[in-house]
Amino acid sequence: MQQKLLIRSLIAAGLVAASVAGYVRAGAPPAAHPTATAAPAVVAAPAATAQLPGFTWIVEKYGPAVVNVSVEGKATAAAPEMPGLDPEDPFYQFFKRFQAPMPRGRIPMHGQGSGFIVSSDGRILTNAHVVDGAKEVTVKLTDKREFKAKVLGVDRQTDVAVIKIDATDLPTVVMGNSADTKVGEWVLAIGSPFGFENSVTAGIVSAKARALPDESLVPFIQTDVAVNPGNSGGPLFNMKGEVIGINSQIFSETGGFQGLSFAVPSEIAVKVQDQLVAHGKVIRGRIGVTIQNVNQALADSFGLSKPMGALVSAVEKGSPAAKAGVEPGDVIIKFDGKEVSDSAQLPARVAEMKPGSTAKLEVIRKGSTKELSVTLGELKDGKAVAAAGGSDQHESARLGVAARPLDADEQRQNGVSEGLLVEDVSGPAARAGIRPGDVILSVNGVSIRSVDQLRALVSKAGKHVAILVQREEARIFVPVELG
Repeated sequence: MQQKLLIRSLIAAGLVAASVAGYVRAGAPPAAHPTATAAPAVVAAPAATAQLPGFTWIVEKYGPAVVNVSVEGKATAAAPEMPGLDPEDPFYQFFKRFQAPMPRGRIPMHGQGSGFIVSSDGRILTNAHVVDGAKEVTVKLTDKREFKAKVLGVDRQTDVAVIKIDATDLPTVVMGNSADTKVGEWVLAIGSPFGFENSVTAGIVSAKARALPDESLVPFIQTDVAVNPGNSGGPLFNMKGEVIGINSQIFSETGGFQGLSFAVPSEIAVKVQDQLVAHGKVIRGRIGVTIQNVNQALADSFGLSKPMGALVSAVEKGSPAAKAGVEPGDVIIKFDGKEVSDSAQLPARVAEMKPGSTAKLEVIRKGSTKELSVTLGELKDGKAVAAAGGSDQHESARLGVAARPLDADEQRQNGVSEGLLVEDVSGPAARAGIRPGDVILSVNGVSIRSVDQLRALVSKAGKHVAILVQREEARIFVPVELG
């Protein structure tokens, strides 16, 4: 089976490809011929033809600020892993589609990408994965001049890097506010796909705030602009000629463009740039929770009026969230006064706040709204604040699990003091995705200590229950429809 890959599109030297673009000429429909009748027929005027936008002025004005970035001496690559997922798990294959392709052995010693000049004295934005680990970086301008570049800073979490060349009076782009971008809006990319410098492609914004399963802190802009290997690090322009994103990744079955490309929003890129220039690194806030998105089944289980917010599935011991009183099962609906309509919004909002600052959390807990105050810590380990994501055996026909209490060794291995180990599964639980080896920690927010307690809670539950399970190192809420 051919894998679908989310590709950080850095090209290897030696690729030779040619692209022939077709075109469609749109014109007015032919006028209808009147039918011969006694009375003259009334012929309607041709409808006005919709005009496609023109991109030439953007290319002429800002194309010279887009550069080709070539690198040498990349580091050795290791095969990517997906900890916590069994290869037989359907989710394993899903997440596998979103891997960056990793060649066996060493990454090619030569590679190319794109970038764009943001200051006339030679500061350039590009992708972190384009220059990360490179021993030598060369920047080529559209006037054929070449410069050796210095890497000022790399931020892997957002895939943003800042490099600098020794030059003056250079053409620059204008940075826009991607928050104002609307789905359906026309956008334009300029870059070096397959080494073809200053190539121009266009399309529309397909979606905003798109979360990808790569542990990044980026709510990506999704477009259908043709982005191919070598476009990485190039600018995404709106129709005002403003840069609203950095082209970063594609979703593909073949390794080439198939209509799904993703860009880092400009407001994130600018904030990262400022910190990299000032400190050489990015300082981020953290609260220490694991979250997941709320679907309709979970909303029903937690008594929410609609799917919304970020569901807390785990709270790190001693973390800012734990000190603030956040509990597993809380649904965060506001952070620092702003609504959290989707869990993908929370990580970026937390990360952009300074450690030591205080934020208000509004959570729904067991049907009631609570307001908590959390003092943010500093994110140091590179993990996102959120991821979206026997003898006493008894099988509940309504739930469909056979479970038993954990023994002392199992409690120690799982880092818990209570819970039930699932030994067999069928019916509603199996359909929901619970499987043998999972540890049931709570049902609808109530911690589970015994099989009898599990049986009693399930028997009193309505049509839906939210079961918190631990699967290896991950904790997730599983919505189960009991019927």
